[in-house]
Amino acid sequence: MTSRSGFASLVGRPNAGKSTLTNALVGDKVAITSSRPQTTRRAIRGILTRPDAQLVLVDTPGLHRPRTLLGQRLNAVVRETWAEVDVIALCLPADQEVGAGDRFIARELAELPGTPVLAVVTKTDLVDPDRIAGALLAAQRLGERSGLAFADIVPVSAVTRLQVDLLADLLVARLPEGPPLYPDNELTDEPTETRIAELIREAALEGVRDELPHSLAVSVEEMAAERDVTVIHATVYVERDSQKPIVLGAGGGRLREVGTAARREIEALLGRRVYLDLHVTVLKDWQRDPRQLRRLGF
Repeated sequence: MTSRSGFASLVGRPNAGKSTLTNALVGDKVAITSSRPQTTRRAIRGILTRPDAQLVLVDTPGLHRPRTLLGQRLNAVVRETWAEVDVIALCLPADQEVGAGDRFIARELAELPGTPVLAVVTKTDLVDPDRIAGALLAAQRLGERSGLAFADIVPVSAVTRLQVDLLADLLVARLPEGPPLYPDNELTDEPTETRIAELIREAALEGVRDELPHSLAVSVEEMAAERDVTVIHATVYVERDSQKPIVLGAGGGRLREVGTAARREIEALLGRRVYLDLHVTVLKDWQRDPRQLRRLGF
């Protein structure tokens, strides 16, 4: 049997369903998800290993009009990823009209030399069949008007797994022949500390409002295994003094809820009990400060 291996990038505007679809394709949670746009802040690799292939999925931040230095760097991550993968899936949510952001991305993809691009209509579980048909037609028109010849157009639902396996087949078919790039049992190459920080940020994003989601960052300061429990000390960063009490909540109640939710996810990840110690710190305008961005890994 011929074996294939390579990289596929899921791209699209913010909140197009890229991370949820990455998790569905891998069959496990490797990327955090949220209803908030621009949740993904780095290129996250999820690894699907099958008897005939190894598909490395690169979930990227949503390409957007940047307003901060962080935004500029996230866009750079997306474009660097495009240049290095074997196939690209442009995610277009079925519950939203094709917009200026989609057209901008499609025009950029049309300029890539030789990389096949699939149009993937996501979130089909949220709309009726007529709306799905309209979204497929809109995807076709997007390609035609952008000079982008889609290799395939496929509707999927990461929630119901509608055609998720078919999408995997379509991506694998466009990978080069070659041996696996990662061990069979590896689902991602993200460091454990990074995954833990992201799970804390995911919990912290729930229920916050306005600009605060973009101002949240998390770092794991210390992690140690002690007998039957892993002790984790982590910091939640915000940009302004006024944001700190929002994250803390009355009497620290909201931060305790964040810790409880995050601890459940971290225990599932590590397979053992966790003691999670969270603190909230103000890091002034960190999204615009090159030194602080480096400190936070951007």
